Amino acid sequence: MPLEPAPLRVVIHGASGRNGRRLIDLVQHSEQYQLVGAIVSPSSKQLGIDAGTMCGLEPAGVALSDKWPADFDVVIDFSSADAAVAAVHHCCQVGRPIVVASTGLSAADVAVLQQSSQKIPICYAANFSPAVNLTMKLAEQAAAALRKLGQQIDVEIIERHHRMKADSPSGTALKFGELIAAQLDLPHAVHGREGMVGKRPADEIGYHAVRLGDDAGQHTICFGMMGELIELRCAASNRDPYATGALAAANFLQGKPARMYSMFDVLGL
Repeated sequence: MPLEPAPLRVVIHGASGRNGRRLIDLVQHSEQYQLVGAIVSPSSKQLGIDAGTMCGLEPAGVALSDKWPADFDVVIDFSSADAAVAAVHHCCQVGRPIVVASTGLSAADVAVLQQSSQKIPICYAANFSPAVNLTMKLAEQAAAALRKLGQQIDVEIIERHHRMKADSPSGTALKFGELIAAQLDLPHAVHGREGMVGKRPADEIGYHAVRLGDDAGQHTICFGMMGELIELRCAASNRDPYATGALAAANFLQGKPARMYSMFDVLGL
């Protein structure tokens, strides 16, 4: 009989955050993965706590630490921009792939990832939800088709997230805008509107950020024409899509050559 494949040895970087905790739960309840590292900030008050115990589960046998384990197969990063870049540097040193799911990375941070992807496989995306990425592809295709109409297309992007989210608008909203702007040649962005701003310019995308309670994330993309409107909407009711998408990306990277990958690659889009 063929041998069962060994579990994928996963390090969760940013383990004490909301997404990190959900990842720990999913990994602990799957035979496909083995938690071998749970990295937190050196200043974390949870250093030394068992990762499973922190999540209200059976002990995982892995304590939250600011030190890297000796060996692993892949890192899934849900931390911060600075911490994510540091994790990428470590993966380059040890020759292991990494899934970078942190948000708020600057252009300089992304440039570091691009350079590092010459040495190791990296999957980086603004959002790891399969539904969000499918909606992005639909938005890109809609924009490409609407351009052929030869008329003004008004694009507004409305995003809703929980009150704890630090960046506005979301990285996901900005990625939607980037994909659409490339198709419709919309070089300018406006973030909300106030006062006597005059009629809407033809060359802008409007972004609107809403922060409410514990909203896991919603994005609505509006294409407005004279006499008709298209709306594309995707919404998460919990954090599972982000965690399961990141795990799918971790699996995808196994055996891949050094390169920068996206969730479009993972989903075959």
